[in-house]
Amino acid sequence: MSQKYVEKVLLTREEIQKRITELGAEISRDYAGQDLLLICVLKGAVIFLADLMRQISVPVEIDFMAVSSYGAATVSSGVVRILKDLDVSIENRHCLIVEDIIDTGLTLKYLEENLNSRQPASLKIVTLLDKPERRQVEIAPDYCGFQIPDEFVVGYGLDFDEKYRSLPDICVLGEK
Repeated sequence: MSQKYVEKVLLTREEIQKRITELGAEISRDYAGQDLLLICVLKGAVIFLADLMRQISVPVEIDFMAVSSYGAATVSSGVVRILKDLDVSIENRHCLIVEDIIDTGLTLKYLEENLNSRQPASLKIVTLLDKPERRQVEIAPDYCGFQIPDEFVVGYGLDFDEKYRSLPDICVLGEK
């Protein structure tokens, strides 16, 4: 079996932080005068959430959901399991799903439908990374950090088999 390794840096920590500052300003403008619940999709989006929430000037609360569709593979299985649900009700609340990456869209589409059934006042999506060419279902983020090519990326919270999350840059994973 071949070993995985970091092939190249796709996005530097400086590029990421600059874009997150811009996203925070945009979200703050759109939610001016409102309270916002940020719903972080664990585990990959936790670093993005921490940096993003510090750039949002409106009052925010946070909650977490853990869903799984990858396991130890580099391709989504398409089977979504909720591993951890929200601790609070989202009924009549303005909610923003904070996602690390949208790939096939299968997981996020399931999550969006599940959360919409709980009758939030509004539900939008912010993602750090988007791979639109991999999309299998109709879903688009309301806020997007970067569109990236169809390469498997790690770092800044994104992993392969729970490894590489702590890399400060977003990197392409290759084979040795």
